[in-house]
Amino acid sequence: MLTSAPVLRTVLAALVPVAILVAVLVVTPSAARGNPAGDVAGAAEQVQVRAVYELELDTAAITREHVGPGVDPLAPLPARRELEFHQTRQRVTPTVELAIYRGLWISFAAPIVLAQSRELDLAAGVDRTTATTFTDGILPGAGFDARAPGTAPSGSLVFRGVNRSGVPELRGGVGFAAMNQARDDTKPTWKLGAELRFAIGRVMRFDAVEPGRETGVSTGVHELRLWTSVDRRYRYFEGWFEAFYQRPIYTRGTAQYGNPGFGSTNLDPGQTAGAAFGIEAVLVDDRLSVDLGGRLTAHFEGRGYSEMWEAFALAGDRHTGGPLLLDADPTDPGLQALGHPGVTNIENYLETSGRIALRGRIGRRFTLSATGELSWRTDHVISFADAGVDLPTCPATPRCEVDDNDVINPGTAEVNPLHARRIDLVGHRYRAESGRGIVLGLEAHLQF
Repeated sequence: MLTSAPVLRTVLAALVPVAILVAVLVVTPSAARGNPAGDVAGAAEQVQVRAVYELELDTAAITREHVGPGVDPLAPLPARRELEFHQTRQRVTPTVELAIYRGLWISFAAPIVLAQSRELDLAAGVDRTTATTFTDGILPGAGFDARAPGTAPSGSLVFRGVNRSGVPELRGGVGFAAMNQARDDTKPTWKLGAELRFAIGRVMRFDAVEPGRETGVSTGVHELRLWTSVDRRYRYFEGWFEAFYQRPIYTRGTAQYGNPGFGSTNLDPGQTAGAAFGIEAVLVDDRLSVDLGGRLTAHFEGRGYSEMWEAFALAGDRHTGGPLLLDADPTDPGLQALGHPGVTNIENYLETSGRIALRGRIGRRFTLSATGELSWRTDHVISFADAGVDLPTCPATPRCEVDDNDVINPGTAEVNPLHARRIDLVGHRYRAESGRGIVLGLEAHLQF
């Protein structure tokens, strides 16, 4: 939790270098301006090396739609808060940009997740006997601790995931400065680029029997990111703007986004797009600057890892026969056990954030920054896989139905094997609400 003693100690430890940074920069003479949107490899230096450390703290309220006796069928669909989600992640991302021609460069990056952990707690006023997450068997009554599977978690804690770490992806990109203020001070710096993100790490999975075996942090999805930025520097101020669009281009065979066929639909991971903007002001006689900015990120509908994905995978593990176990072949009278991957359909949502950065230059080529960011996520549904696809009426063929109706017929090829009625059916779906995030970061930037 954000208020727990271990997390507070981690936050305080991350803030110590900020005080050191301020002390060093105040006594070090040099110009402090240098927003990344205004730096161009090859303008003066041929190589830029950047390393970013981030501590991320995320929280959300997990609610569930409720239907049953006493619920007005004409009223809006009620939802009850059942759980509180908490996640902590530490990540380091080293990046290298190499100039290959005037205003043209290539870049390489490898984000490293040092530690990632998730927890679910009971919401205030809720207990295990009344929360439908427990009465439906999605979480066992005693809870589940993936770090000590034989021991029930204590207090309000009802689920703890495994400690995860590793390299989720490798990034390779190319950038071009269509305009460069360093070469022509009458124009801003305008950059365009493209980046491929190769998901080379171990895929995120959950094993209910031996949780410690699955510690991967990769989604298994290769993505393409297109971006552009504009930056304009003045004597005491620097304004900047960035925009990006990111989409999946290929899914590895080991990823949790497999297509089981039949009536399955809407299987692709979601796309994202966003924009960031801000203004940097020089402080302390050009030796220190402060950067204030904001960010908007749109997450488009698609399948993905939600706040509940590990709990869903626990309830759908085929070795334990949980309530979310799927049927790989709905046309076969018997159950062809298919484990629930935990990945679910996630509704569109918007993420907004405010950011502050304290930045200064030590010497001519080295810059240090300390950053803080607060973010908010709009409420959205995190489990709503379609029941299937109603096939057209025609003579018996694999992609037709004999009955003339507009419903999904059970036991036919119309059924979506990934549809779990307990969490995907209207009135039983899960929602993530009141999403909040804090990011504390340190960045070192070297040019040569």
